[in-house]
Amino acid sequence: MAEKKEQSLEDQSLEEIFSDLEQTIKEMEDGEISLDESFRLYHQGMDMLKACNSKIDKVEKKMLLLDEEGEEHEF
Repeated sequence: MAEKKEQSLEDQSLEEIFSDLEQTIKEMEDGEISLDESFRLYHQGMDMLKACNSKIDKVEKKMLLLDEEGEEHEF
């Protein structure tokens, strides 16, 4: 897991980020962590969500739609 954290969010796949996010949520649900650690994990999770949204936006922009005449148009 340490290797993934060293890898920037931009370089990770959506699946890797979702996996890390799931682990972060489990850590937060543990209940045995300090308030400071909870805030750190919360901000880490929010950064992961922003990276996911950015990756999804890029994919959506690359998608093409076919109109009624079968011509391609960018999404």
